[in-house]
Amino acid sequence: QVQLVESGGGLVQAGGSLRLSCVASIRTRRNYAVGWFRQAPGKEREFVAAIGLSGLKTYYSDFVKGRFTIARDNAKNTVYLQMSELKPEDTAIYYCAVDPTPRADRTLSPPTWYDYWGQGTQVTVSS
Repeated sequence: QVQLVESGGGLVQAGGSLRLSCVASIRTRRNYAVGWFRQAPGKEREFVAAIGLSGLKTYYSDFVKGRFTIARDNAKNTVYLQMSELKPEDTAIYYCAVDPTPRADRTLSPPTWYDYWGQGTQVTVSS
């Protein structure tokens, strides 16, 4: 029903920038809320950012606020995560995910809210 493909990861030096993309193949015309999560080796998957259906509401974890920006282009079924001022602790596999359920607030969205996941893209930040 929903397939997600992330791209844009890579190796970057600390202080650098990357832009991740998440393209959704959705068989309905309905828009979904999309979240970005990340998982570093030996750690649990954690919430990074989310964006509502229209793109007007965005949510960020405290550790990326002011450095990362989430945006969506519904005409292209694509959600972006612009990452700036990257730090070595940002190193992880980044996943995008879709939540088809309307929510009043997506701050600190738990992964269990999201029904569809991409395969992930590796981001490595060197010091």
